[in-house]
Amino acid sequence: MEKLNKINVKYFNIEEFDIKLDTEIIGRNFVYCEEIDSTNSYLMNSKESLQHGTVILSEFQKNGRGRRNRSWVSNKGQNLTFSILLSKAVKFKNINVINLAASLSVAQAIENLYQLKVNLKWPNDVLIGNKKISGILLDSSSKSNKIEFVALGFGINVNQPNFSGKFDLQPTSVRKEFKKEVSRERLLSETLNIFEENFEIVKKAPQKVLSDWKSRCKLLGEKVKVVDNENVIHGVFENISKEGYLLLNTGNRIETIHFGDISLRV
Repeated sequence: MEKLNKINVKYFNIEEFDIKLDTEIIGRNFVYCEEIDSTNSYLMNSKESLQHGTVILSEFQKNGRGRRNRSWVSNKGQNLTFSILLSKAVKFKNINVINLAASLSVAQAIENLYQLKVNLKWPNDVLIGNKKISGILLDSSSKSNKIEFVALGFGINVNQPNFSGKFDLQPTSVRKEFKKEVSRERLLSETLNIFEENFEIVKKAPQKVLSDWKSRCKLLGEKVKVVDNENVIHGVFENISKEGYLLLNTGNRIETIHFGDISLRV
């Protein structure tokens, strides 16, 4: 017990979370574990028949991942690392809009609960100022040109007080920005409540999700650099396509960017 106190592990209270959960489907089947390889990997490789909307949360991921297999390191018991299984109404044409809806949901939850100004960075980063507070990882399984299911992974820095190491984007946490420790349970329930609403909007009026996402994107209209492995493209971040991809004006034409890391062109 003495060791746990030293590293300030405060385990997730499922009852407190459940009281504030106001969804019909998302999170109603809830899997909690203290340690796992990766929540996305669990959903992608599970032999069980898990229902649509299942959420798995782990206090610690041994091999947490971001995009392009970058590691996602998160202190045990201080943040939120979880994944949602989506196996209904997911199509190739809306898969990246779902990705944007996930980061939008995190932004809206943080805005609602803590009145912090949140920015969104294509394709999956949630920022406060220029610091990263959350990231999304979408993995999918398809068969015969049809998506069978999606594992939508979330990493949210909640109560971690400091971060060591080198980062492409300097990290921050709700605690650092809000100046006090907050309830992980309340933030998770709020995020899932909003995501369920946004997921329905993706199916019926995806342009509303895109509009809400764009209103929080500071890089829209700016000269940017897009890096995709060894390829570097410069242009103006013109817009987001109806499928959720970046439209880059290179001067000669509009290019649709499906993957890449973007930054302000200096």
